[in-house]
Order: sequence, then structure tokens, then C-alpha cells
Amino acid sequence: METLTPRRIVAELDKYIVGQAAAKRAVAIALRNRYRRSRVAPDRRDEIIPKNILMIGPTGVGKTEIARRLARLAAAPFVKVEATKFTEVGYVGRDVDSMVRDLVEASVQMVKSERMSAVESRAAAQAKERLLEILAPAPRRETSFTNPLEALFGGRAPSQTPPSAEPPADLVERRASLRERLERGDLDQESVEIEVEESASPMIEVFSGQGAEEMGINLQDLVGNILPRRRKRRRMAVPDALRVLTAEEAQKLIDTEDVVREGIRRAEEHGIIFIDELDKIAGHGAGVGPDVSREGVQRDILPILEGSTVTTKHGTARTDHMLFIAAGAFHVAKPSDLIPELQGRLPIRVELQPLTEEDFVRILVEPENALTWQYTALLSTEGVHVTFTPDGVREMARIARQVNDETEDIGARRLHTILEKVTDEISFNAPESVEAPAVASPGGDIVIDAAYVRARLAGVLANRDLSRYIL
Repeated sequence: METLTPRRIVAELDKYIVGQAAAKRAVAIALRNRYRRSRVAPDRRDEIIPKNILMIGPTGVGKTEIARRLARLAAAPFVKVEATKFTEVGYVGRDVDSMVRDLVEASVQMVKSERMSAVESRAAAQAKERLLEILAPAPRRETSFTNPLEALFGGRAPSQTPPSAEPPADLVERRASLRERLERGDLDQESVEIEVEESASPMIEVFSGQGAEEMGINLQDLVGNILPRRRKRRRMAVPDALRVLTAEEAQKLIDTEDVVREGIRRAEEHGIIFIDELDKIAGHGAGVGPDVSREGVQRDILPILEGSTVTTKHGTARTDHMLFIAAGAFHVAKPSDLIPELQGRLPIRVELQPLTEEDFVRILVEPENALTWQYTALLSTEGVHVTFTPDGVREMARIARQVNDETEDIGARRLHTILEKVTDEISFNAPESVEAPAVASPGGDIVIDAAYVRARLAGVLANRDLSRYIL
């Protein structure tokens, strides 16, 4: 974060998102303010609260992508939720607390993945030794049960005779030979039978006065080690077995409690929650009775944004310093239709502009994940080389803008429908390498120019009613 200045954050976002400078500046400042807060004296740090953001703009202009790329840039826990999926507490449906629980779960999994990656080399070495023990097992020694529970659950007592200090010489030689073959890859085609833990754990639902809390409690945590973890034997290829054993060894090398603590802390300090479709719960209904999916949801979201404590299956999490980015098209409703308290908790408002024809041209070719590059890369896997000419790109952008003006403005998503229609024949014939003579250039490549785009879309554009369904 020290090197992520607002200017650099905007530059990084420019690599994937075209235009929308005001929105990029707003989120860049909000992200930088988190780093500034971390540099404030600890006794004053809690007094600084994040300034939540409300993005206003039509669909398909980059609202979600800005928030997602921002979280990825800062390596921050991130969840995206739809405001329309929530209902007021006490009614059937998801309650707003679930967005915080989802964030904490994502944060814990992120930390766990980082910790397991850090011990991957050690885990791989231990997994290799376990695999060699399975491939070349030591001679069995007599064991006896020490209590009836071990006989019931399959447990075994340690050997009554002390093990020898060193394994037999022939076993050492055999394992050394297997180790060499394993490192050379000679055993990749072999299969081995290993014991793995069953991934599915017994779960029970916890119900409270607020309905189903979507929290799972592992019965293993309730009864401790009385019930051993269920394991089953599976036969798999040696590389797959090595991967499974490496994951198990990595799990043993990390401190699970520390992972949970760090996950909750990271969610509280750096978590980003993106609330989409906020305009759909705005406005006052004319019906009789409580509006449990509109104002009721707004009232429930309010304490989350103000700062509250939410109970999750990993522990309690405070929302005081989480960053909330809300978004909506606000075609029918207006931001002023939200309840006043919720408006006050979204003080930074940025309006995203509709995309122009020039923006569409840039979206097709400039970003690192440009749409034309995606189609070129996909078709190249079939041995088909596609080239989009500048006039072909310009023609697709012009048609996208025209269809958006005449039907419904869905922003850059219109480019997906047009590109799919333009490349439909090529994608269908690509596995058989069938190229239309009118399309193939003298060198054998397929060139998509303005004439080809118009030829592929002529029938649809001529019939305006049809274009409403196809494009």
C-alpha cells in the first residue's frame, strides 16, 4: 500500500476499465485513506471511519469491475451482493448480516491460502516421504487394543515392542530407488491407494429469533477427538496422490486459530463489500403494510454501514472500518428516494457516464483483457488465426452504440452479444478448421473487417423488431 498512490491506483485501473475517471479517483482516494489511517496514532485510529461510496450509472459501464479490480489490486477481501436478494429480518429470505459473514469467510480462505502457499515446499517434502512409505511400507508389528473404544472405532495402540532405531537396509534402498524414480517422473503413470479425509463434515443449522443464520457447526468441534475424523481409501494416480498429501501436510503446518484471527482482522480493516442494485430497493411503495424488501432492507443495511458487530461461524466481526461501495442505475428511483440515514452513510457520490462509440472502440482493443484479444486467444487454440482490422472494430463499436440508442442501453455488455454474433460461424467451424472462402485471407488467416461485420449483422439490423431479441 505504501507504493499505491492514488495516481498509480488510477493507472492500474485504466489497464482494465475504459473511462469513468471520476469513479476511479473516488475509489483510489478511499483506498489510499485506508493506508493513511494505518499510519495514524493507535489511540486516534478508531475515530477515523471510511467514507462509503455510491456509484450512479447505467448498467454495463464498469461499476462492478471498478470495485472488483480495486480489491484485487489491494489484495483485500471482497464480496459482491445484490440488494434485491435481501428481505427484512424476520421474513423468508437472506438477511443483510449474511454479507458480512460472506466477507469473513472469503477473508479466512484468503489467509489460509496464503499460509499454505508459504509452507508448500515443506509440505511437498513431507508428502513425498508419506508417499514413499505407502509405496514401500515398513514391516508390520504386532499391536493390541488398549481400550474398547479403540476396538470400536478402529484405533490401534502403539507397538508393545520398541521399534528398531533404523529401518532395514533393504527397505532404505528400495525407498531410495523409488525416490529417484518419483523425481524423474517414472511413476507418473502408476496408481496408488491412499487414505484421505472425507471433505463433507456433519453440519447442523443454527436457528435464532432472526431466522436461519446460515452458520455451520462442525460436529467434530463439539465432541473433540472422541469421534475420529472419517477417512476413506481412494485409488488415484501418483501425481494426484502427491497433490492430495501435500494439501494435508500443509494443513497440518499452519496454525488454524491464527488463520481465523488474521482473517477476521483483515476483513474488519481491509474488507470491501460491493452492494449492487441499490436503486431497486429505493422508493416508497404504494401498497398496504410493511415493504419488507425495500425500506425494510434499507433499515437493516443502515446499522451495518454505521458500524455493528456481526456473529459469524469464525467469531464476531465489526463492520466499523469496512468499506462499502453501493451502486445502482437509478433510472426510475433517485438517490434521494433512499431513507435519509442511509444517504448519510454514503457520502461520496460519483456518476458514471454512458459509454460512447469511441469508448467501445477502446474497450475492444485497449484493456489487457480486451474482448478482441479474448476471442483471438480462444480460437487460436483450435489453430484458427483471427485478425480484427481497425475498420472492423470501429464498425462493431458503431453498431453497439446504435443498438443501445434504439433499444435498451446495456453499456459494454452489448459488445459481447455483437461479437458472439459476428464470430458465430467461425467458432462453430473452428474444430474442423473449415474456413469460409470469402472470409479467409490469401495467407489463410481469417480477417474480420467492416464488410464482414456488416455481412454477419445485416439481417438482424434490417429487422428492428428482430434486433431487439438478437442484439
